[in-house]
Amino acid sequence: MTTLITNGHIIDPANGLDRVGDLYLADGKIERVDLEAKARAHDDDLEIIDATGLVVAPGLIDLHVHFREPGQSAKETIASGARCAAAGGFTSVVCMPNTSPGIDSPSVVAWVLEKARAEACVNVFPTGAITKGLAGEELAPIGSMHKAGIVALTDDGHCVQNHEVMRRALEYARMFGLTVMDHCQDYNLVGKGVMHEGAVSTALGLPGWPAAGEEIIVQRNALLAELTGTPIHCQHLSSGGSVRLLREARARGVRLSGEICPHHIALTDESIRGFDTNFKMNPPLRTQRDIDLLIEGVADGTITILASDHAPHCAYEKEVEFDLAPFGILGLETELGLFLDILVHKKKALPLARLIAMFTTEPARLLGLDRGTLSPGAPADVTLIDPGLEWTVDKEQSFSRSRNTPFHGWELKGRAVRTIVGGQTVWTV
Repeated sequence: MTTLITNGHIIDPANGLDRVGDLYLADGKIERVDLEAKARAHDDDLEIIDATGLVVAPGLIDLHVHFREPGQSAKETIASGARCAAAGGFTSVVCMPNTSPGIDSPSVVAWVLEKARAEACVNVFPTGAITKGLAGEELAPIGSMHKAGIVALTDDGHCVQNHEVMRRALEYARMFGLTVMDHCQDYNLVGKGVMHEGAVSTALGLPGWPAAGEEIIVQRNALLAELTGTPIHCQHLSSGGSVRLLREARARGVRLSGEICPHHIALTDESIRGFDTNFKMNPPLRTQRDIDLLIEGVADGTITILASDHAPHCAYEKEVEFDLAPFGILGLETELGLFLDILVHKKKALPLARLIAMFTTEPARLLGLDRGTLSPGAPADVTLIDPGLEWTVDKEQSFSRSRNTPFHGWELKGRAVRTIVGGQTVWTV
């Protein structure tokens, strides 16, 4: 059966499309785009989806999620995480390797891919650990993990502190055309910090996590990317200083990129005054000044990718003293709404087409994925978005096994209303 998505506002940055038209899907592939959209008579062999008033975009990609399998299925499974992704409008996700055991061998990569094929309703792309056990000391078998199917390398949740080890990882990664993604955190500077180091941490008596603890690794990565020629992607940037360093490196041609997560532009360290552990994340919430500089970095193209850092935790883990609780919050089901609400509607920092590019062509290009486009012959992954839909976040309606979100009760404008993977609708509002 052929599917016709008719009368939608097609935004396909990969092909420079931004106008009303029709999209045809057939046999799990994009068949064609028809820019002369017209009402059509009923056809028994044609499934028609009326997208009047909706944006029709390539399936969105989130290149930073934690699905917790293997080993931590009480928090999230590949199946439940995939349902969260679909409900957020994401047709493809890139999973981090800090599972138990970690994804640091070809056998674990194969397990994740097999599990995803059997149970996930969206495309799941695994990353491999840079080092064995994510311990930062000995390189993981990069070549064999690449052969098994990883799309990038990262020790996310951890940061390789030894610069020589990081250099060698980059040199190996270059042999296989892999991007290295890095959680930027200098352990010596950060110490036992649990929130942004500043006036609020001092007032609350909580150990501070200085912005310099992120910035020094961003600068390290700029130097090593320049030395080796291997692209490095800086994950979940939170500091305005990091934006400046990233901008300077990119201006001189260094293959360095960065992403932001919605919580780092929606919330400040002032949110922690109530000691609610749902506001505890790594890197931490920072100041309004940092938010302004992060948004400026998005607007001027310094930051090219948006992501969630979806990090589920069990309720009992978060229901402890602030400094003992784990870092991380849910993100997949709320990130598109938050970014639309903040970046497009309120701050007007970028046009809708650019926001969609940051969820499609940019991550696909960075990791070499055959996604993020409505080109004929591409996989029929499509997201329908209502940019003006007003809705309220309700954590009890989440598809996640966890409930650790600081956004419960927030009123947002804009969300995905239908998610199509391989030509099949996997979620609709």
